[in-house]
Amino acid sequence: MKFTIRLVGALWLAALLVLGAFAVVQVREEKARLVVDLERRAVLLGEGLREAIEPQVARGSTAGVERILKKLGKPQRGIAVYDRLATLMVATPDLTPILPPAVPEVTEALTGGEVHRGFREFKGSREYVYAAPLLREDRPVGVLLVVLDAGHLVTAEWELWRYNAVRFLVLAVVLTLIALAVVRASITGPMAKLSAWTKELRAGRPAPPPEVPDANLFGPLALEVSRLAGSFHKAQAAAEQEAALRLAGETIWTEERLKQFVNLRLAGRSLVVVSNREPVSHVRHGGRIQAHTPASGLVTAMEPMMRACGGVWVAHGSGDADRETADDRGRLGLPEDDPRYTLRRVWLTKEQEQGYYYGFANEGLWPLCHIVHTRPVFRPSDFAHYLEVNRKFAATVLEEVEKEESPLVLIQDYHFALLPSLVKAERPDARVAIFWHIPWPNFEAFGICPWQRELLLGMLGADLIGFHTQYHCNNFLETVERAIEARIDWEHFSVLRGEHETLVKPFPISVAPEFVDEPPATSRAGLLQELGISAEFLGVGVERVDYTKGLPERFRALRWFFERYPEYRERVVFVQLAAPSRSTIPRYQELQREVEDTIREVNQTLQTRSWRPIIYLNRHYEHREIWTYYRHADFCMVTSLHDGMNLVAKEFVSVRDDDDGVLILSRFTGAARELRDALLVNPYDIAETAEAIRTAVEMAPEERAARMARMRRTVREHNIYQWAGLLLSELTRIPLEVAGTRDA
Repeated sequence: MKFTIRLVGALWLAALLVLGAFAVVQVREEKARLVVDLERRAVLLGEGLREAIEPQVARGSTAGVERILKKLGKPQRGIAVYDRLATLMVATPDLTPILPPAVPEVTEALTGGEVHRGFREFKGSREYVYAAPLLREDRPVGVLLVVLDAGHLVTAEWELWRYNAVRFLVLAVVLTLIALAVVRASITGPMAKLSAWTKELRAGRPAPPPEVPDANLFGPLALEVSRLAGSFHKAQAAAEQEAALRLAGETIWTEERLKQFVNLRLAGRSLVVVSNREPVSHVRHGGRIQAHTPASGLVTAMEPMMRACGGVWVAHGSGDADRETADDRGRLGLPEDDPRYTLRRVWLTKEQEQGYYYGFANEGLWPLCHIVHTRPVFRPSDFAHYLEVNRKFAATVLEEVEKEESPLVLIQDYHFALLPSLVKAERPDARVAIFWHIPWPNFEAFGICPWQRELLLGMLGADLIGFHTQYHCNNFLETVERAIEARIDWEHFSVLRGEHETLVKPFPISVAPEFVDEPPATSRAGLLQELGISAEFLGVGVERVDYTKGLPERFRALRWFFERYPEYRERVVFVQLAAPSRSTIPRYQELQREVEDTIREVNQTLQTRSWRPIIYLNRHYEHREIWTYYRHADFCMVTSLHDGMNLVAKEFVSVRDDDDGVLILSRFTGAARELRDALLVNPYDIAETAEAIRTAVEMAPEERAARMARMRRTVREHNIYQWAGLLLSELTRIPLEVAGTRDA
């Protein structure tokens, strides 16, 4: 009953507001129309009299003016004439009793020599007055005052209000009757059925949900029930999985196990993750705000970890609608439908982003650390912005942990080499780790950086530095040994400066076992139909357009394959999903042109009327879309020229629970050290890569299944939850007295 009263009250209020708004507009328009009508009548009368009266007033002939007014004066349009001293000369009989001694419009018309008009109260009667100066040789000699009865304006206004009040009462009664009928048929009745159903469930008697007349009306309730059921199902599955693992004696890390580990080890302490890339950006598209998941291996790896661990993720707010979706501090809960951690966005100016991100980070450090023969560019102004942005992020991190005791700060990647020392200088009690997601070159290569000392000292402010491989750890330690004054403990792989020790260890990053929560139901035939192709063998590549990924070399290898093995023409189609990346940097613009030219050349040379060897899809793809390509590809090519890990390889393997498909993998990736059952290639060797394609399409099903099963076991056992658990375990084991000591 209370709901019905609230609903009816809301409908009455809505009707009142709408009708009231229209009534206000209607009254204003009617009043304006009547005023315009008064003005028009006053002007016509005044202008018609001025020529006749002006000569009489100029001569001071009161009698002449009286004769004119007797002819023209009528009820509801009184006329009065004043001399140049604003003294009343003559007025029509109906106006004389109510005319005040002084009328402001008359005085203003004499002094200004212009027409003045307005509304006046003459002894309780509302009148419209029009005062026009009477001129002789362009000098005022008197004033003609036209007075029109304006009482009908008030009458008309009240009539309109009464009319709209009656309309509202009639509408309110009709709405009340309709609301009562709709509530009974669509809400109280179905709710009674739902209530009876939940009672059955509570009593332990499972029953199908009752049919309701309008599913859309109960959509939110159904959604929440569905989420609750999903959460219960996941919890049940996690418990069953954990029990099965315990019985089998296995120690595979799961999301639930990581949650329990974090609760136990962190004991309520805050975890702050810092990265340049945010897990979700909000962008305007077609006049609407859309959530966009960046094409980033870092996001692919870190987002499941943050869902499990919680905490705060500090990142650059890069979306053009990011400010509108966050609070005044740049914070919002993620995932938006079920918040488990907080995203804290940091705002950068265009100049800061250009210098720090596009400049020093991606034109300097990125090519410096990847051996792909692209010359790094170092500009003092870029490094100045890099330092400025690192300080800005440090201030944000310190604000987030201001009231936290012994927080854990996990810094991600080459964008924040200076950040560990900046945080540690202000919060020596914090345990700080930095994970370097890209390779670390040998000391000769890194030595060309003009600010290598500043970068190394910044990183050594951390208590723990992580790389993907031991080889990269060794390169880093050797660089430190040769570049700055420090003692290297090769037995424990650590760096000592003063009393501060920094551990340097490998932590091969991975992906979550579940690439997407609910895989799409698209079949292979549906995918081929969507692409508009027919193919016996389907190959796929998934990359950002980056010169480290070896895209031109890959397409040349495909051409070599088709030229050497023409029997596979019109049988094999390769689909390249390529997300645009850093398109403002000249080297990336050159690469985009080179990729497009190479694909065009291969297709024009080999294609037929019904077949193209390479399909190039140059846009951003969400994980659910990529899943379909991974799932139905006969082979996946990951042919990076140099990579820290490359998670595309592990994503492809994690999806193939059918134990099918072949991975062609560059031996210059970190993933090649773990996925030994992939077909390992030198991407610079086009002939070898072409042979790997032939091997992939000709491999026996039994061998494909055996290889994929072994790789899946590796990815399953060494997943992102294990990576996070091992890294956090290492970080939390650092003694507080060591973590809290600053370099002297």
